[in-house]
Amino acid sequence: MRWCLFHAWVRRRDVPARIARAAVRSRHRLDAVLLLLCGCLLAVNAHAADNVLRVLAWPGYADADVVKAFEARYHAKVEVTLVDSDEALWDKMHEGAQPPFDVLAANTAEIQRYAQAHLLAPLDLASLPNTRRQLPRFRALSAIDGLTDHGSVYAIPFTYSTMGLIYDRKQVSVAPHSMNELWNPRYRGKVLDYNSAQHNFSFTALALGYPDPFRLNGEQIQTITRKLIDLRRNLLTYYNLPEEAAAFFVQHKVALMFGNYGTQQVELLRRAGADVGYVIPDEGVLAWLDCWSMTSAAANRTLALAWINYMLEPDVSRLLTERQGLANTLAEPPESTGKSHILWIEPVEDIGKREALWSRIVSGDRPERF
Repeated sequence: MRWCLFHAWVRRRDVPARIARAAVRSRHRLDAVLLLLCGCLLAVNAHAADNVLRVLAWPGYADADVVKAFEARYHAKVEVTLVDSDEALWDKMHEGAQPPFDVLAANTAEIQRYAQAHLLAPLDLASLPNTRRQLPRFRALSAIDGLTDHGSVYAIPFTYSTMGLIYDRKQVSVAPHSMNELWNPRYRGKVLDYNSAQHNFSFTALALGYPDPFRLNGEQIQTITRKLIDLRRNLLTYYNLPEEAAAFFVQHKVALMFGNYGTQQVELLRRAGADVGYVIPDEGVLAWLDCWSMTSAAANRTLALAWINYMLEPDVSRLLTERQGLANTLAEPPESTGKSHILWIEPVEDIGKREALWSRIVSGDRPERF
């Protein structure tokens, strides 16, 4: 319509034809430029749509602002899926014919499990310059079981914590020294336990004095099973997430808790106003070291490596400690546990058997059926 009016104006005003033709040519050039710009924008949007990173992680590892900064820097879209247990992590990694994720955070025992199942891709350390910022013990990758295989690196340490005892100082006047305190009759109905087959069998093995909590024989497993059934008498309930445990602890005035998330849970509880203490039992403590890995199904490996490198930036690592109360691999934690008997968790003798027994324990199956 506007061009019809323009031509009518040209005729009325008797504008020279060459001026009119020049105006038309200018309009055509402008249209061409606009079309080109639209094409570029569509191409950028299409690229952004393809530039998607699928992340599988634990709560607190990929907060919204951390993700947003990564997306802005790399012009990408990050899709984060959170899990609350090693079992859920394994299940998520087995949805469909190929792992539906590009990067994942898992402990060293699970990393070994995934690597053996050919679910992980080797990492190019040259693309991970921030690893040079890490403490020396975390740069010695071959010295940590499960991170390397036949010279290839499959995981980069990210965060870690011991799995000790958390207690209410008002109800437990003297700090407990053993995991066996979880079975103390005085705390009936006031104990919280983490819902995990692997860790419950392992920490109970330590409490019983077994030398290797990750490789148990049939008799030891039977003894531990009975002891875990006995623990049900003291339990308020089982928990999965640290936030869930904190809510139970405060609302129901819990006295003792197996702290699967360790210092992360202590931080949450103190922020909630709870007066809690944290101890590492005399018999030793399990500890997890969570790492970032790239899956064998990663569609954009350059972007996946960029994410792992980004997670090791000082600002991101500092946020992990400030917000979650977890140690990072760039700085020493404020409270050193160097003299404690710490056991990094390892793959267990028969995860299927442990999980089958644990399912029956949690469901309340009667003791005489075991």
